[in-house]
Amino acid sequence: MSDDMLIDTLRAELAAGRVVPFLGPGLLALCADGSAVPASPLELVGVMTKKVSVPHKLKNKLPGAAQYIENFKHRKTLKNLMDTAYAPAVTPSPLHAWLAAQPLPLIVTTWYDDVMGAALASRSDWGRIQGVSQAEHRDGWTHAFAADGSRVEAGAAEAWTTLLYQPTGAVAPAGNYIVSDSDYVEVLTEIDIQTPIPERVQQLRSERSFLFLGCRFDDQLARSWARQISKRSAGRHYAVLPEEPTKNELRFMEEYGIERIELPLAEFAARLTGAGAIAEPA
Repeated sequence: MSDDMLIDTLRAELAAGRVVPFLGPGLLALCADGSAVPASPLELVGVMTKKVSVPHKLKNKLPGAAQYIENFKHRKTLKNLMDTAYAPAVTPSPLHAWLAAQPLPLIVTTWYDDVMGAALASRSDWGRIQGVSQAEHRDGWTHAFAADGSRVEAGAAEAWTTLLYQPTGAVAPAGNYIVSDSDYVEVLTEIDIQTPIPERVQQLRSERSFLFLGCRFDDQLARSWARQISKRSAGRHYAVLPEEPTKNELRFMEEYGIERIELPLAEFAARLTGAGAIAEPA
């Protein structure tokens, strides 16, 4: 299938709610002011370690550095660092705005910014469920929030037109973050049996394909989220990945039926939304 035909198909399937967008940190590159917040684990750990010293061996390891800060400076220090790093408001890109205008039952984001939430802000028929740290909350794996940011019961998601699922948390509305080693150990210990994944998410992914945007599968954590969240879904999946995949990425995509789209993300976004050329910010 040609790129044009595939993009036309994906546009129609998204508009019909049959494809789930799965958004990673790379999508910040499409936002004019996306550089205002860290857009990768390496950028984020760099921001943290400028403010709090950690052992040299942890300087490029986000979960390990976050765990060190949590252990020796308290969880509140780690949360404050995350809140500060993602406090700047980022303007949604045309792709975010286009996705927010579609009747998408489910959108997944796996980074700490709130750009997709900002894109949805003009609507009242959506809500979000996000992962929470067991170090801060022992009342479950996730918290649910209505469109106005108020905490609600998970069952409220049944009435939402669009559910924004943020398994690693996000800066808004309450600054919940899955970021330290212990956070991940808690979640990943249970994720094979799907316990941390909300029941409504499990229902909505059924018989739907996933479209991975701004994502890489070059580390174990990224592959775990992609594998477990898309588990028991149906159909072929797609990933916009212009960079040359690593061997692990190729193996993962082959195993889980993810078709690679080699277009640059900005070009794919422009062609999907019909917005014309979108220049990636320098």
